[in-house]
Amino acid sequence: MSELRPPLSTVSHGHSAAPLRVDVAEMKCAAGPGTSLRTHALGSCIGLTVWDPEARVGGLLHYMLAKPHDKEEAREFPYMYAVSGIPALFRAVSELGAKRERLIACAAGASEFLGEDSSLSIGKRNRAILSKLFIHNCIVLHAEDTGGNQARQMQLDVGTGIVTLRVQNEERVLWRP
Repeated sequence: MSELRPPLSTVSHGHSAAPLRVDVAEMKCAAGPGTSLRTHALGSCIGLTVWDPEARVGGLLHYMLAKPHDKEEAREFPYMYAVSGIPALFRAVSELGAKRERLIACAAGASEFLGEDSSLSIGKRNRAILSKLFIHNCIVLHAEDTGGNQARQMQLDVGTGIVTLRVQNEERVLWRP
């Protein structure tokens, strides 16, 4: 029987030359200028960035599904699911000095490659749980690029707070202070 890899959460303290890569079902947080967090292959998954402009602390979560089948799955792979990954992201940036009331949140992904009317609708479910969690916790989503049928790449510059997206070789700013 193969061993399951542990969930990945990384904390960095600035000055990395290349962006820190956040893979599917991972989360990374960073503090200070000169650090960027990037995730690829946002299809039905959602990339969620949070950034504190005063503390210069940010994080990026790449979650796959809204919720697990059982609590054990959420414990083993917390960043795979919105219901466990989003609270973990907020806790992690808080531990680095971010304050919830200052956080700027941005989301991208939630595409539907099988069509909007598919019975699976994973992208729609991922977007719905994000909205529900944010409304329930009085959190504002400052910018988003969700839905459609294109994969996205998302990047957060922790020093500046700028969130960029790349969609089909075109890069654009999703949010800037």
